[in-house]
Amino acid sequence: QVQLVESGGGLVQAGGSLRLSCAASGSEWLFSGSNMAWFRQAPGKERDFVATIVWSLGTTYYADSVKGRFTISRDSAKNSVYLQMNSLKPEDTAVYYCAAGPGIGPFHAPSATQYTIWGQGTQVTVSS
Repeated sequence: QVQLVESGGGLVQAGGSLRLSCAASGSEWLFSGSNMAWFRQAPGKERDFVATIVWSLGTTYYADSVKGRFTISRDSAKNSVYLQMNSLKPEDTAVYYCAAGPGIGPFHAPSATQYTIWGQGTQVTVSS
């Protein structure tokens, strides 16, 4: 059974840093032909794209709102994806979700509907 498990959320002051982790297990496609991504959802808002990485190539794409502050990476040996978040702002407060989907191109990468596997989410709260 394919499974994604996030960890690393918490409370941090504005300007601080957090590193989220997503441990993946399951089908082979998850590690060969997939995109792994981070989305976030603030209370009362839609789920927004944050960043994605093509597992096989390491190619990355970011939402404009996090570009230059967040970095997505993966560790093939640990079957894990990470989101390093620096210079955090109060508006970064949200539940962060890890997601996976097969063969998503850059045009469709920000669309949540392209991702078929989701984690349970981890809360990130940034205080001002």
